[in-house]
Amino acid sequence: MPELFQDVLVVEDDPIIALGLEDTIADFGIPTIRLAADVASALAMIEERAPDFALLDVGLVREKSFAIAERLTALGIPFAFSTGYGADRVPAAFADRPRLPKPCPTDALEAVLRRQV
Repeated sequence: MPELFQDVLVVEDDPIIALGLEDTIADFGIPTIRLAADVASALAMIEERAPDFALLDVGLVREKSFAIAERLTALGIPFAFSTGYGADRVPAAFADRPRLPKPCPTDALEAVLRRQV
């Protein structure tokens, strides 16, 4: 079975969803999970220590996560979007990135974290 990422950044503005994702990801055995609720916090965390992988909620409060996606792309860090919106809401530049629906099925999340998508 493919290896799991070891340091995952979750960008999610809903604290209940964020904590649920953190618990689920921890249950997979990933040792480091960092949570950010907005673009500025996420970018600061990335600059401090780049994650192995990031899960980005598309629609944050009053902003979208695309600036984070651009930075991750520039650094060569894989990421996926978590969204309740359709594919037309994600810019064409990120069309090849995995998209997980909200709520996110556990098996789909694990597949992304095991680099199987």
